[in-house]
Amino acid sequence: MTLQQLKYIISIAECGSISSAAQRLLITQPTLSKSVSDLEKELGITIFFRNSRGIFLSDEGTEFLSYARQVIEQSELLEQRYKHRRDIRRVFSISAQHYAFVVNAFVALVREYGEDRYEFTLRESRTHDIIEDVRTSKSELGVLFLSNFNRQVILRIVHSADLEFFPLFTAAPHVFVSRRNPLAARQSVTLEDLRAFPRLTYEQGIKNSFYYSEELHSTEDSPKSIIVTDRATLFNLLIGLDGYTISSGILSSDLNGTDIVSIPLESDEHMEIGYISPTDRPLSPVSERYLEHLKNYIAGYQSLSQNTI
Repeated sequence: MTLQQLKYIISIAECGSISSAAQRLLITQPTLSKSVSDLEKELGITIFFRNSRGIFLSDEGTEFLSYARQVIEQSELLEQRYKHRRDIRRVFSISAQHYAFVVNAFVALVREYGEDRYEFTLRESRTHDIIEDVRTSKSELGVLFLSNFNRQVILRIVHSADLEFFPLFTAAPHVFVSRRNPLAARQSVTLEDLRAFPRLTYEQGIKNSFYYSEELHSTEDSPKSIIVTDRATLFNLLIGLDGYTISSGILSSDLNGTDIVSIPLESDEHMEIGYISPTDRPLSPVSERYLEHLKNYIAGYQSLSQNTI
């Protein structure tokens, strides 16, 4: 097994086909196929399944890919440190549900490393994809929430992926609405109050189970429902259509402006927001630093909210 073979596996997984990976790597397709086949024979595993529709990772291949990424990243760090004598490139990747505080902490992290070489990735993604990203080492951290409704199911999926959930904070449910929404001046609202307005939720793809929803009370019937894929669109529709979405209540005027307000929702539910990470390896220093920024931002927001009550 060589580092080159590991790089080949990673390229194929990222490209989704041997032909595309061969073009990226500037080698012939037969050479790439033989290298993969030789590695599979050497290790006694099947990394890729092949059929008429293309190529995809086996369960063994998914696990192998996560280790391959770690090895390649460490080898690159060694080369940067000792071969080229340049500053070490910081590498960090996180997948998260659509939370402004995740972005604020990410901004603080980037600013901190602004004078160094770095490669940071922030993915606002679907719940199932967040878990998969961390399981396959595409991301080192994943941020999502648990509630009374989804806790048992989500934790079972997280644990079966050899991941662990670490709580960050617990939030009472709120709704985000436009300042022009008739509900904006209310001290609190009920689910019945919201029925007259469009409900905005994030699309969860083929894994569109109620348990994967990013919003509380996902099983509640809503006569007006709009599904979106990104946070910018959701906030535009909150303003343009007098819609609402159920959330943690943490807003960022830096990112979202001042046209959106947060109102407490009368509910027996809560949102326990935390992060997931692999159980078999420690977090990198960059991930640890990101979590510090995240915790500091949340603490600062909660303190400010208490002072303004």
